[in-house]
Amino acid sequence: MKLNQKSMSKGIFKDIIIVAIGVIVIWIGLQVAFGTQNPFYVVASGSMIPVLQVYDVLIVQGHVPFEDVKVGDIIVFNRPSGHDRVIVHRVASIIDDEPKTIRTKGDANPASIPGTDFPITKEEYIGKVAYVIPQVGYVTQLLKPPVNYVIIVIVIGIMIVKQMSKKKNEKELSLQDPFNQNDSHVELPPYIPELGKLKKDKEYSKHEESKPSEAEESKKDSENDQK
Repeated sequence: MKLNQKSMSKGIFKDIIIVAIGVIVIWIGLQVAFGTQNPFYVVASGSMIPVLQVYDVLIVQGHVPFEDVKVGDIIVFNRPSGHDRVIVHRVASIIDDEPKTIRTKGDANPASIPGTDFPITKEEYIGKVAYVIPQVGYVTQLLKPPVNYVIIVIVIGIMIVKQMSKKKNEKELSLQDPFNQNDSHVELPPYIPELGKLKKDKEYSKHEESKPSEAEESKKDSENDQK
């Protein structure tokens, strides 16, 4: 029983490692493809309505250089005063060229906000919005505690059931193995006498049949005396 539990734990641990490695590989691949540490952002305010709605997911392209950003582009950047927030707004104007400095504004806001929308330099710039996935950000709300813990428990439960089912199938296959010596349903073959003994008995019987009788030997001796 302990051996089965150890084997099951090993199987679950192996599944978790495979899933973790897969997630890490995919995440690193996305970072390389989009040129930013975090390619995904969720819209948290209505400052860009109606173009962007709350809970829209943004895919940000970091490979677009800050020098190529132009008026009308929607970009993601760190708040210039403090870098304590990530903001997505539209480029409203180019304030300076040396170094390049821009001013942004939310489409739903009446005006640009100093310290939030400008001055934006290369240091604050994260990337340009390349794609928008509508309302997928609602999933992030489901992943907040305690729901995320429930999901983790469900995933681990599925892995345990998977391992138990696997062990049960292996046990059933083992019981069905016709070469298993412990199988009480295997019939023994009928008893067959030793082949050597059969051959010896057959040769002895043949010898007895070919040996002449005593009467035949007396008659043969008489004929020899008369001669």
